[in-house]
Amino acid sequence: MSSSYSFPNVHQAYHAHVYYEADTEAQADIIYQAAAASSLPIDLGRFHRKCVGPHPKWSFQIAFDKAAFDEVMTWLEAHRGDLTVFLHGVTGDDYIDHTDHVGWMGSPVELNLAMFKPKQ
Repeated sequence: MSSSYSFPNVHQAYHAHVYYEADTEAQADIIYQAAAASSLPIDLGRFHRKCVGPHPKWSFQIAFDKAAFDEVMTWLEAHRGDLTVFLHGVTGDDYIDHTDHVGWMGSPVELNLAMFKPKQ
């Protein structure tokens, strides 16, 4: 299977945020439950029915490391349906992680970056 994502595996850790809204909550819950039941080497975050942090839609987070990157990305690609997934590296600089170290599956959306202050 060829992949449709084009995000290089260059960081030690990653977050994938699966975005959904009220009308796609059931679809997101199926993906969330499937991730929880999977053997993926992930840390699954809470299922947020509100906007959290810079995320402009409801979401849940999947955290994983460099070694799990290909497995998790392939799984997300196969399971996300038409939901958007925002992916970013985790380097300790939240602003850069959410602006420069990003990738998308599905339609990108504008993040609320006002909460982050760029490091000098």
